[in-house]
Amino acid sequence: MVFASPVAASMVSGSHYEGLAGTLYLTPDKLAADYAPVRFERELKLFRSFCPSGRVLDVGCSTGGFLHELDRRWPGAYERLGTDVVSEALNHAERQGVPVMRPAFLEHDFRGHQFDAVTLWAVVEHLVDPAAFMAKAASLLRPGGHCFVLVPNLRSLAARLLGPRYRYVMAEHVNYFSASTLRRLAAREAGWREVALRSTHFNPLVLVQDWRSRGEPVPDSARVGLLKRTTAWKQRASLQWVRWCYGAVERVLGSMRLADNLVLVLRKGG
Repeated sequence: MVFASPVAASMVSGSHYEGLAGTLYLTPDKLAADYAPVRFERELKLFRSFCPSGRVLDVGCSTGGFLHELDRRWPGAYERLGTDVVSEALNHAERQGVPVMRPAFLEHDFRGHQFDAVTLWAVVEHLVDPAAFMAKAASLLRPGGHCFVLVPNLRSLAARLLGPRYRYVMAEHVNYFSASTLRRLAAREAGWREVALRSTHFNPLVLVQDWRSRGEPVPDSARVGLLKRTTAWKQRASLQWVRWCYGAVERVLGSMRLADNLVLVLRKGG
């Protein structure tokens, strides 16, 4: 298992992320990308195949893009709730009609309420105690419910080629998972079983930029700018053939678990 030590107190408490509200989460480019119809395309397709309806809790929902798109595509199919440590991000989610809760996830008493799905999209790598979050998620799932966990892939092609140059080797990421360590984390909770493990996403532009940067930190503005451009390209009809080629490469890398992310799907109750 690869992890950061020591971890800054502001990362542990979550106060670090509050400071990123104005420079990252709520910038116009980031919001436009997060609310673009293609932003959560892969996550939504996978999610829908396991959970066609029901109560959904999105832990680390940020500005609410996933839950917003879930309701836009399938109106009325889901009862949604989001939570995050960044209060301004939750304010934005509420303004978009996404229901949110403010108390800290681990400390909040859900008073027996259970969910059909709990999602942790790009969250677990930020946690100093990921096992506690997984245990809490398991306790909130009804029998037959699903938990979805997406993390950066330590054994991805980009990570193998770039090593510490890779932009996702960063202070905010305190855990770095491979398929085996992610499975071992999930196995600590006896109440569920693995039903899918996928490797997904691939951004060749990140690979090229980070190789050229020689390990220099990538500013948030540059990361968001690239996200905005790639999101726009995905929606441009004239680039359909490029998207087809890109998708083929991503599928090949995914089949070898070399794509940028890992997604683990767990089912409660066998």
